[in-house]
Amino acid sequence: MTDLLLSTAQLPLGNKRIVMTAPRPYAARLATAIILQGGLPIVMPTIETCALDPSPSLDQALQHLKDFSWIAFTSRTGIQAVILRLQQLDIPLFLLNQCHICAIGQDAERLQELGVRVDLVPDESSPSGIVKELAQIPGIETQRILVPIPQVERMPEPDIVPKFIIDLQQLGLTVISAPAYVTRRLDATDYAVELEQIYQGRVDAIAFSSTAEISALLQMVDADTIAKNCLIACFGPYTAGNAKDLGLSVDIVSKDFSSFTGFVEAIAQFFHPASADIPRQDPVILP
Repeated sequence: MTDLLLSTAQLPLGNKRIVMTAPRPYAARLATAIILQGGLPIVMPTIETCALDPSPSLDQALQHLKDFSWIAFTSRTGIQAVILRLQQLDIPLFLLNQCHICAIGQDAERLQELGVRVDLVPDESSPSGIVKELAQIPGIETQRILVPIPQVERMPEPDIVPKFIIDLQQLGLTVISAPAYVTRRLDATDYAVELEQIYQGRVDAIAFSSTAEISALLQMVDADTIAKNCLIACFGPYTAGNAKDLGLSVDIVSKDFSSFTGFVEAIAQFFHPASADIPRQDPVILP
């Protein structure tokens, strides 16, 4: 662990201002990782995720879990939404173990903490990674899979989840996609101060953890202004590819996109290449 008595100037992100567009439930983890590297996180969620109530198709699926061979979770938000709905419907959580469960990266750990067995955690932490590994399972084409998905509001829907569903269908799976939560763009009026910092060139980088965040920000500020005034960091190649499709030039892409720690390390190494030799810092609770 790096010496806690190092000055901020000695840390890889010493006083770099990093705008985080991730939803609030993720902001604390990402901000902590930035702070540990010496950066100054600017919390600016461009989207929010909320429970969807009512959710008839999800309720129907959860009341008939035995009809599914698989459940595929593509985000921690989807996991939380399903857990909440199970509680509201008075369905025991352990009944999820009637199905095989897919989850990505550290999302699997959340399920395991709750006593849910996770059967597939892809080496590639993405929906595409799930598809690749399901394709190797004999007889997969005869099975049914439940996919909790977002209902997207106030912005174009990113193509990641629709493409995931199409890819599953091409494997021969019977796919039931059930809206489980809402993803919506927040108002630019909420971020007058943060947007002014971007316009004035006082932000060093913007860290995007999903395509939805990018789409939402581009409805608040144009791509040319972003490109002129700050660097762009993306949480993995899929987010980076979609950023480019949306007109942004991407400067930093995390190779380890299973956790925010890996994401911030990629940003730190861009600004301070020698930081690759600095041991990873973990949060410390001081007395």
